[in-house]
Amino acid sequence: DAERIVVDKRYPGEGGAAAGDIVVFDGTGSFAPYEEQGSTLSQVARQVGHWFGIGAPPQTYVKRVIGVGGDKVSCCDAEGRLVVNDSPVAEPYLSGSATASSPASRTPFEVEVPPGRMWVMGDNREESVDSRALLGAPGGGMISQDRIVGEATTVFWPWDHRRTVEENAR
Repeated sequence: DAERIVVDKRYPGEGGAAAGDIVVFDGTGSFAPYEEQGSTLSQVARQVGHWFGIGAPPQTYVKRVIGVGGDKVSCCDAEGRLVVNDSPVAEPYLSGSATASSPASRTPFEVEVPPGRMWVMGDNREESVDSRALLGAPGGGMISQDRIVGEATTVFWPWDHRRTVEENAR
């Protein structure tokens, strides 16, 4: 059961995305090839729902910004933590603390984020298709900031999951 969220489409404003922000973006041309397409009927139903404002387009993703233009992002330090610009990142939003035996990512990487782009990761690291999955692809897993649709602000469905989305920025 997927959660439904409220998206602030005024984001990111003039400053652009920042590390720790939870962004909603269009993954067409980057993340979309990794999505299960489903039957033709389900694809049509999703598209019609989007036209009437009752569903997101199928290429929409929600991920946490880990690094932005100029940042050097790597995984992991000796304690299993992500490192941004030579500083370990505290990630209290993860289900468990990163450790040497249970690192913040099972996929090691070291990237420098180009200007205007961002490195994103899901909070559910074991299940997330995110920048790590696209390391060898054109663009190296970096998402252009002009693909941002908005910022996730609130989970409103299912009812018992409703909450404000916390940024927990580093």
